Amino acid sequence: MQPEELLAYIKNILLVLAKQNNIDLKNNKKLAVEKPKLEIYGDWSTNVALIYAKQFNVSAKNLADIFVKKMLDNEKIEKIDVAGPGFLNIILKRQARSSVVENILREKQNFGKSQFLKNENINLEFVSANPTGPIHIGGTRWAAVGDSLGNLLLSQGAKVIKEYYFNDHGAQIDNFVNSIIAKYYGTALQEDGYDGEYIKDLADKLMPELENRSKNEIYEQLKTKAVKLMFSQIKQSLQTFGTNFDIFFHENSLYKTGQVVKAVNELTARGFVYQKDSALWLKTSEFGDDKDRVLQKSTGEWTYFAADVAYYKNKRDRGFKTCVYMLGIDHHGYIKRLQAVAQAYGDTKENIKFLIGQFVNIIKDKKIIKLSKRAGNIITLDDLIKVVGVDAARYSLIRSSVNTPIDLDLDLITLHTNENPVYYVQYAYARCCNVMKNAYMLDKALSEKVLTKKADLSVLQKTVEKDLLTTLALYPAMLEASARSYEIHKVARYLEDLARKYHTFYSSLRILPNTKSEIQVEHIARLALNNATAQILKNALSLLGVSAPERM
Repeated sequence: MQPEELLAYIKNILLVLAKQNNIDLKNNKKLAVEKPKLEIYGDWSTNVALIYAKQFNVSAKNLADIFVKKMLDNEKIEKIDVAGPGFLNIILKRQARSSVVENILREKQNFGKSQFLKNENINLEFVSANPTGPIHIGGTRWAAVGDSLGNLLLSQGAKVIKEYYFNDHGAQIDNFVNSIIAKYYGTALQEDGYDGEYIKDLADKLMPELENRSKNEIYEQLKTKAVKLMFSQIKQSLQTFGTNFDIFFHENSLYKTGQVVKAVNELTARGFVYQKDSALWLKTSEFGDDKDRVLQKSTGEWTYFAADVAYYKNKRDRGFKTCVYMLGIDHHGYIKRLQAVAQAYGDTKENIKFLIGQFVNIIKDKKIIKLSKRAGNIITLDDLIKVVGVDAARYSLIRSSVNTPIDLDLDLITLHTNENPVYYVQYAYARCCNVMKNAYMLDKALSEKVLTKKADLSVLQKTVEKDLLTTLALYPAMLEASARSYEIHKVARYLEDLARKYHTFYSSLRILPNTKSEIQVEHIARLALNNATAQILKNALSLLGVSAPERM
């Protein structure tokens, strides 16, 4: 019996009791079924009596006693103790506790998937690095987090579009092109110019065939070719990293198709645009921003913010209920102004969400290294892949909350030891696979006995077995909670906990008999538990875009 099944059962009893007592229940999100801190307290505990006692106008202890009588009608529940002020500690019958293994082996890759987000149509925009250089380490973090978060939301029933906003308009493109020209002719870079070996490489590759043309012609053709080439390289880097997008949206299209003008005109009609000092301003301060924002300069030039306004409108016009922006810490100021845009269009703050990512520090020899490609240090996605590989890079960037800075220790994440979190998790899966292989070699029919439900799972009564069963049972609830909060790092932390429980199980008990001993009922049950663990390790690693190697 899994926690979500038990929670649904408790909620049903709650509704029946409320109807009998003519109580209009108020929704309380704090109602939960959780794993007790100590095994002696049972398999699961719930706070239902504490949460709803006031609404029933009784003490929590009295309400708990009522729930005990009702819940014991369930044939899967062995015993319920009332602890403290009214907690219910629930002990399941043996077969009910281990039924999660059967569920996993039956549902396989679908175990943990749900439809609770089926009404969500989400636009998930991430990375969106300017095509003026390769993806740096900050963008690499978003590539890992955004792609995996999209997988998680899809697994919970949401419609998700992973989108890359291609900044191909404005001053940064001009600076990029002028930097290539300056590098080729050996002239000084302008103040906002781009430097680095990649600029020299582009100059050497593109300029020779253009240098005999007019200055204007050189600029226009170089702009087209350099941006196209740089963006092609960015796409290839992302694909190598296992990050694929459904849509690459071009900023320039907002101007070419007149969407910027149309979006501003609509806000003008709504009464939120005004003119001051020959410029157009949006009244973002009316919606909580610290000041109003300029849409069009006195020169007639549109600001970047005007494109942001049109882009949000474009997303909503495409039918997205929720627009998720994944931004670096240096873009924190965008939150209030974009929330203001949403509200100016008649939406709410619920239609727009923000994930703000902290910085990534590169650690080598226990020291933070200065990010400089010229000095031979890692600053790009491609460089990181070459040094640590896709799996280690993705996992290391995902496993921490985006709200916290990351110290990416190159010495640690290249280790093939249990000190390296990704290795620790993958090794657990490889161990599971090795057990399955040995089971087949020991008795070809043994695996079949597991699959045909000939395993008596009720014999799984050792503490390490029950710990593993409980952790497996928590998987669906963990996925739902992670999806609700947009916290993909919780999946990685769950994996590490599951791997730890499995390694303990593996080291403490003999899963299979030796070749001279008979196969006992506990061996078949433990093999089933082993196989279920392997399935969940593989399922969760897949969500993170990390491989599950069968041998290490």
